[in-house]
Amino acid sequence: MIVAVASGKGGTGKTSVACALALALDRPLTFIDCDVEGANAHLFLRPLMTFNEEVLIPYPFVDLSSCDLCGKCVEECHFGAMLRLGKKVKVMQNLCHGCGVCRLVCPKRAVSMTGRAVGTIHKGVAGIMRFFCGELMTGEALSVPIIKRLKKEMDDLVIIDCPPGTSCPAVESVEGSDFALLVTEPTPFGVHDLEGMITVCRRLEVPCGVVINRSFGDDLDVESLCAAEGVPVLLKIPFDRKVAEAYAKGGTLLEVMPDLEEQLDEMFLEIRGLRR
Repeated sequence: MIVAVASGKGGTGKTSVACALALALDRPLTFIDCDVEGANAHLFLRPLMTFNEEVLIPYPFVDLSSCDLCGKCVEECHFGAMLRLGKKVKVMQNLCHGCGVCRLVCPKRAVSMTGRAVGTIHKGVAGIMRFFCGELMTGEALSVPIIKRLKKEMDDLVIIDCPPGTSCPAVESVEGSDFALLVTEPTPFGVHDLEGMITVCRRLEVPCGVVINRSFGDDLDVESLCAAEGVPVLLKIPFDRKVAEAYAKGGTLLEVMPDLEEQLDEMFLEIRGLRR
């Protein structure tokens, strides 16, 4: 079973919930941190990292001895990554998405595809968990190829810590999951962005449920939205300053709220039931 832990905005406690769930289950599983622009689950799960692997995307190489400067590659590049400068064609590295159109349209076959590194995946173990996280290279904008590579490591039981928001990296992380656990907070921004994430899950046809973090007990705005959307509220985590203090030291939710372990385990059983 694949559980994606997601949120419509950053700072809701998504990673805290994902790590706490993984620890509460206390069984062999695969934990994948897909927030490749700011991965931090390793700070709380403390894995022993054993292997690194570069993630490459296709990248065009222009053979200037064969190129006749016809400009076809420049015209067909949807990302504006190909430029004709004087007597040569230049590839704008940070704009290129590696789609390969330039190679396909070149009448002289002067364009070939090589590989360009955009990031790294790190592999390790945290107790009985397999642990994977990704790291986008500084200055790069293409998170999705790294996330796709990370998702090749999925096993029977997987927890995915998704990047925040509703853009391409979040969509790629949630897509194909059996269930999306949406972590929100009882604030106007939290409610607004939760609505966007529910919409994403609906379009991906991934069933979802909500965890309200930093709850004061009376979370009418969040609960009203969930009731209107037909999305269950599976768990409320009360607001407690001690959680923030533990978080700042690399501590987990379970260290501050040990009773939460049983609630998370029960929530997982409920998720499995909802999936059926």
